[in-house]
Amino acid sequence: MAGRSRLSIAKADIIQALDDSGQRIFRHSDLAQIMATHAGDWRLAQSTTVNAFIDYLVKNAGMKRWRAAFPQRPVIRYVWQGAQLLELVQSIDPLGYLSHYSALAIHQLTEQLPKTIYFNFEQVATGGDGQLSQVSIDRAFRSKCRVSNNIAEIEDRRICQLRGKNTGNLGVATIESPHGDNLRVTNIERTLIDATVRPNYSGGVFEVARCFREAASQISVNRLCAYLRQLNYTYPYHQAIGFYMEEAGVYRKTQIDLLKQFEIKFDFYLTHAMREKHFVKAWRLYVPSGF
Repeated sequence: MAGRSRLSIAKADIIQALDDSGQRIFRHSDLAQIMATHAGDWRLAQSTTVNAFIDYLVKNAGMKRWRAAFPQRPVIRYVWQGAQLLELVQSIDPLGYLSHYSALAIHQLTEQLPKTIYFNFEQVATGGDGQLSQVSIDRAFRSKCRVSNNIAEIEDRRICQLRGKNTGNLGVATIESPHGDNLRVTNIERTLIDATVRPNYSGGVFEVARCFREAASQISVNRLCAYLRQLNYTYPYHQAIGFYMEEAGVYRKTQIDLLKQFEIKFDFYLTHAMREKHFVKAWRLYVPSGF
């Protein structure tokens, strides 16, 4: 009881300390540090625990508890004076970044309002991806693409955590949110590559095609090609990108020719598990009927 009464007496000072911290999103450890720093000044009872301190803030000082119930590891954050959902997602891991459909929306390449937020954590770098054959390509793209099940439902939105290829954060930029927080997001060229690699995380192949069309006036095809070389994918995604650009009808021939400089050795697929498809000879690419 003594600890709780001292919290009440120190309430104004506690609020001032939270304001002065410059943070709006706190981890448990952040609040523990603030309490440890000021406990003497606030004359808190030694029996006052960090959990009691946090409970007091939530019940009496306007702090909000935010929980994302991911199946692998739930995330809890404490919000002071409001935060946007994307800012909360970024707080999950400062090294993660928004990607795929989320990045397409941030760059205003889609008119859709995606219900799922895609947040990517890069895997630890591994060795080479092995040799490629037509048989292995056909087998892989005959089946459905694997998808992440590490998803948390937040009201009418979903947050999907991805474990992407290690790229050294290639093409990841930092932008400022409306509240002044930093958000990490793939730039346009990297986003279009990611959307080509995983159209199921990007609204599907027809939506990806529309995004390529919208991006034509903003994209650097030279940069995109440089990224492709650095990423060094096993699969020939350059064939799919070249097709998207040609299909858009708004890219210059010189831009499309940059994709034709990559070697085309195999027949490839625009997406997995296509039921009805046709073959685009120029790119040696199977695409869904409808293109």
